[in-house]
Amino acid sequence: MKRAKVGRRPRSARRRDAAGARSVAWPAVLPLPDRCELARRVPRCVLGLVLFGVGVALYVRAELGLGPWDVLHQGLSERTGIPMGSVAIGVGVLVLLAWIPLRQRIGLGTVLNTLLIGLTLDLVLHHLPELDAAPSRWVALAAGLVLVAIGSGLYIGSGLGPGPRDGVMMGLKERGMSVRVARTSVELAALGLGWLLGGRVGIGTLAFAFGIGPLVHLALDRFTLPTLPRPAPEPA
Repeated sequence: MKRAKVGRRPRSARRRDAAGARSVAWPAVLPLPDRCELARRVPRCVLGLVLFGVGVALYVRAELGLGPWDVLHQGLSERTGIPMGSVAIGVGVLVLLAWIPLRQRIGLGTVLNTLLIGLTLDLVLHHLPELDAAPSRWVALAAGLVLVAIGSGLYIGSGLGPGPRDGVMMGLKERGMSVRVARTSVELAALGLGWLLGGRVGIGTLAFAFGIGPLVHLALDRFTLPTLPRPAPEPA
């Protein structure tokens, strides 16, 4: 007498399940918190993104080298004549397209990140004069690095969703690639392409590469809000 197989579903059912999983609509949106949480989190997120944009503007005016993504933004800006902040917004939108195969979920913070950093960068660069003296450029570099770190701690700590570039890293991590390899690979690609396009690479690039991680870590310890509660699962 043949033993009945247990623990395996018919192939046709498995194919239907796989097709259903692939047909899930995108973009998938992170649920918004209640009004009280929004009132607490949105201002921190916005403040963080504005400080981030101001920090990048100071880095640009220091003319000592930029972080990897901003080297790319500056290189594209030099080639196209489009303001650097507007380029950053455009690149952010294009990076979001990479979320489609990675099935990342867009949050309010994702949208704010895509728009506010670039808008702030263009506004501040329009009013911030160029710096000629070496001491002022070094001060601008240090202040820019600190502001980017504080801004990162505030907007990431608000828990409203990752920025476009961070979402790509997390999506690659979920598919088996380590965060270190994913981040390094993507940022080196952005840095190399930006350098080829004319973006500025220098001591500021090294300062960003080695300094931003520890500074953001400190900022996250200080500014991270408690994790938002997960929504209750819908009844079957």
